[in-house]
Amino acid sequence: MNYFPKRVVLAVCLLAVAVGVASAQSKTATVDLSKVFDKYWKTEQATAALKDRAQEIDKSDREMKATWQKSKEDYQKQLAAANDQAVSPEERENRKKAAETKLKDIKDSEENIVQFERQANANIAAQKERMRKNILEEIKLAINSKAKSTGYALVIDLGAQTYVADPSGPYYTPTVVYSSGENDITEAVLTQLNSTAPADPVKAAEKK
Repeated sequence: MNYFPKRVVLAVCLLAVAVGVASAQSKTATVDLSKVFDKYWKTEQATAALKDRAQEIDKSDREMKATWQKSKEDYQKQLAAANDQAVSPEERENRKKAAETKLKDIKDSEENIVQFERQANANIAAQKERMRKNILEEIKLAINSKAKSTGYALVIDLGAQTYVADPSGPYYTPTVVYSSGENDITEAVLTQLNSTAPADPVKAAEKK
C-alpha cells in the first residue's frame, strides 16, 4: 500500500545539513518511513476499510448498471411493440410514446451512473488521503518521541528522494546514498507503534 508522495529535497539543503551534523554523527539516526508506514497495524486496518468501502461502491455500481441494462431490454421490446402492425394506429402511437419515455429514463440512468462513479472515486481518494495523513502524523510523533528519548538531534528518512530538474526530463534520485544502519530506529519505532495493536486489526476495524 504505497501512499508516499515523492519527497522533494534540495541538494543544497542536504549538503548544509550534512556539514552541520558531521561533527555530531552519533546524534543522527535514520528511519525507513515507507517500511514503518506499510507495517504499522493502523495501515493494515485502513487498507481493509478502504477495500470494504470500494467493494460497497462496486456493488452499488453493478446494481445500477444491471437496472440500466434491464431498461434497455425493455425499451427494445417496447419499440418492437410500437411497430406491430397488428394493433391499431392509436395503440401504436401510445406504445411509441411509452418507448420514448423509457428511452429518456435510460439516458437519465446513464448520467446517474457516470455521476455516481465520479463522486465515488472522489470520495475514496479523499478518504485514502485523509487516512494517509492521519497515519503519517502518528508515525511522525512516534519518531520524534523515540529520537528525543535516545538523544538523536536529527532523523533522516532513508526513502527520501531528491528532485533533479534535468533538461532532458526531471527525475528523482535517492537522497541518502549510503547508511551503515548503525543508528537506524525503524524497528524501534515499529515496535512502539505496534505495541497497541489488537489481535486482529482487520476484525477490529470491522467491529468498529
